[in-house]
Amino acid sequence: MTPLPAARALDQFFLEARARLLDLAAILDRVDRGEGDAEDPRVGRIREAIEVLKSDETGLAAKIQRIFSLGYDPAWSKPKPRF
Repeated sequence: MTPLPAARALDQFFLEARARLLDLAAILDRVDRGEGDAEDPRVGRIREAIEVLKSDETGLAAKIQRIFSLGYDPAWSKPKPRF
């Protein structure tokens, strides 16, 4: 599969990216205005993901996915089929 040229990708996805960033900013504003635990680890993960977005590195989606994922635990039980 051939990747889109950068200009075409921006043409196609810019408004969606802008909307999602505004949604995220609004959510963080609501959290900041709210009362309660400001040290919630979920907020920390969101802020860590924002730091990843600020970098010039590649593979941003994979790095952010790892922030929100549990590390592998070999002790996890194997799923049983449902029939």
